[in-house]
Amino acid sequence: MNNNELIREITRLRKEKDAVILAHNYQRGEIQDIADFVGDSLELSIKATKTDASVIVFAGVDFMAEQTKIMNPEKTVLLPDLAAKCHMAYMLPCELLLEYKKKYPDTPVV
Repeated sequence: MNNNELIREITRLRKEKDAVILAHNYQRGEIQDIADFVGDSLELSIKATKTDASVIVFAGVDFMAEQTKIMNPEKTVLLPDLAAKCHMAYMLPCELLLEYKKKYPDTPVV
């Protein structure tokens, strides 16, 4: 399948599935070109709350899709690459998080 055929197929599926495509601003240009919205993670999650689409395809990392789902609980949120991780999000050791939860028990953790 060449690029033009792929773009046509994505466009067809987006309409058929009532989907919107969000792309983080670090995604490749080809991904950004097909996306409905491009921006940073919070900005995209907010834009997702303002769309009528029932399916959100998030071209980003896992925590961005999770944040989008929290903000859009009634919508289906898809992450095209389940292996897409943010290394910075994994920098906090579990033990340190548990220590802070003891210190600040009412603080929510996502």
